Amino acid sequence: MKISTNSKKDVYTHIAIIILSLLVLFFGFFFLYLPWSTNHGEAITVPNLKGLSIEEAEDLLDDRNLEFEVTDSTFTPNLKPLTVLSQYPLENSKVKQGRKIYLTINTETAPMIKLPKLTEMSVRSAEQQLLVSGLLKPDLEYQNDIRENEVLEVKYQGTKMDAGTLIAKGSKITLVIGNGTGNTEIDVPCVEGKGFDEAQIIIKGSGLQIGTIIYDPASTEPAGVVFRQNPACSEGGKIRSGEMIDIWISGEQPN
Repeated sequence: MKISTNSKKDVYTHIAIIILSLLVLFFGFFFLYLPWSTNHGEAITVPNLKGLSIEEAEDLLDDRNLEFEVTDSTFTPNLKPLTVLSQYPLENSKVKQGRKIYLTINTETAPMIKLPKLTEMSVRSAEQQLLVSGLLKPDLEYQNDIRENEVLEVKYQGTKMDAGTLIAKGSKITLVIGNGTGNTEIDVPCVEGKGFDEAQIIIKGSGLQIGTIIYDPASTEPAGVVFRQNPACSEGGKIRSGEMIDIWISGEQPN
């Protein structure tokens, strides 16, 4: 259609039609075409994928028209291989259709690490060292030995292991611990009639420990003298190395 431009009114009408057409195009592009082409207002909530297998995560994302990519992997004991450890964007984030979710998963094969030196350490120190190294809390096996609560040996699946041996991260080992008593039997030392200081020297020098100390002010023996012991020092009496002897001392307990 041709519009006459013979008058000012015709010119103004022509300009008005052009402006109106431009406005229609402008609003149509920004409020109709652009929202439609970018799925404006159709945000998708990212589901929680942590703890799922990679197959379960894929199914869940497919249902929401989302994609995924594995960008990293690490090893965590007690979790199944190919389990999702972390994700980005995080759960409950709002994203657009087709957005890629980046995953970190648990590896299928545990990395090998060197077994740290644990012998001659206390049980508590050895357990802490194992946790730092990525190994599980160990089983404990006690053995007659005067080195009480000290690690004597390390085993894995029943086999003795030395420090530096390669072992899978997340493994559980066994620590052989001294129970404070030895296999060797010795004669019970006699400390009755001895002063407390001398009795200590005799007991400890025999590879034994002092147990309970009982003071008895009613005793007729001189103060500070051992007048009774358990086990008693009878002839032929035996005691294992590392065990304890209780003693009774005459007089009041010193402050």
